[in-house]
Amino acid sequence: MTATDLHRLTGAYALHALPDGEREAFERHLAGCEACAQETAELAATAARLGLAASVTPSAALREQVLRRITTVRQEGPDGSARSGSGRTRLRARLLSRWTLAACLAAAVLGGTTVWQHQRAEDALGRAHRAEQGADEIAAVLAAPDARTQAAELAGGATGTVVVSRDLDRAVFLVSGMASPPGGKVYQLWFDDAGAMRSAGLMDPARADQAVLMRGPVDSASGMGITVEPSGGSKQPTSAPLALMTFPA
Repeated sequence: MTATDLHRLTGAYALHALPDGEREAFERHLAGCEACAQETAELAATAARLGLAASVTPSAALREQVLRRITTVRQEGPDGSARSGSGRTRLRARLLSRWTLAACLAAAVLGGTTVWQHQRAEDALGRAHRAEQGADEIAAVLAAPDARTQAAELAGGATGTVVVSRDLDRAVFLVSGMASPPGGKVYQLWFDDAGAMRSAGLMDPARADQAVLMRGPVDSASGMGITVEPSGGSKQPTSAPLALMTFPA
């Protein structure tokens, strides 16, 4: 494999799509190629954000709800004064920002994927802020210069990859094709501290593909595990591990 060929592997490496031989060759190349290191970091961060995207299908009644609520929002002219059309009732002001209304209209009329309802706007904003913060933290781990990855085959044909940054003291677990847990159960992640398991958070039981920022510092953990636990999680594992993975050196 030539140096030119190696330069072209940044995307496949960022998506963990290289066979072992090519991955090892590219990692040796990566250690001495600043351009590839930068491009790989940027692609990994982008892939993390794309992996976190989720779509929501608007309900059939949403369009009518939005159109009905529009009649309760006062129309304002450029000078901020209220307008009233011929034969129309003067419209009362509501605590609904213009961007929220626009998002609702886009979702209801154009079939957009993200739905914002004005009576839940504050809650939605809070969730969006937390999701964005989580995405930034995941992207930071994946793009860290010292990030190292370890992949494994999981039960049912699923694949899992753990990415560890010792400098940031954080880890991210990415999984693809994970089967739904049994009813009333959830997958829980654990740090392996010399055989003692420390909770690292829960996976979303409704998503087969996801990226999870493992909760808490990596610290001295040498690996991780996945177990099936009651909804809400457990303080200690209550089932045999579905998988045990050693953290990359």
